[in-house]
Amino acid sequence: MIVWLKFMNIALIAHDEKKQLMADFCIAYKSILQKHTLFATATTGTIIEEETGLSVYKFFPGPLGGSQQIEARIACNEIDMVIFFRDPSTQQNYEPDVNSIIRFCDANNIPVATNIATAEMLIKGLERGDLDWRKLINK
Repeated sequence: MIVWLKFMNIALIAHDEKKQLMADFCIAYKSILQKHTLFATATTGTIIEEETGLSVYKFFPGPLGGSQQIEARIACNEIDMVIFFRDPSTQQNYEPDVNSIIRFCDANNIPVATNIATAEMLIKGLERGDLDWRKLINK
């Protein structure tokens, strides 16, 4: 069995109406998430840190450039997974940024979840080692 020294870089993003869901998700999967490097937009990252004690690297707030900062990391293949809890029932002023993040993930083969059902599948896969192929890309 190969033991990898590099951890996964995970971006956590949530629309305002989904921030508590993201915090609850991080509480539930803290034992997995604490083994990886977490990135988030400012408000989401602050909420996660306060409610879970996890360490999160925080970018600017999403509408103020945080989304673009995450996109840049995705484009440079520096993010291994994105969990983005979107609120499809509310029109977002920065909806093009949302679509852009998903487009960058698709273009760079970055696993992305936009709801809790898919996020749980990804996080369980991460725990099982199903995403270890990302480590080969980042050698």
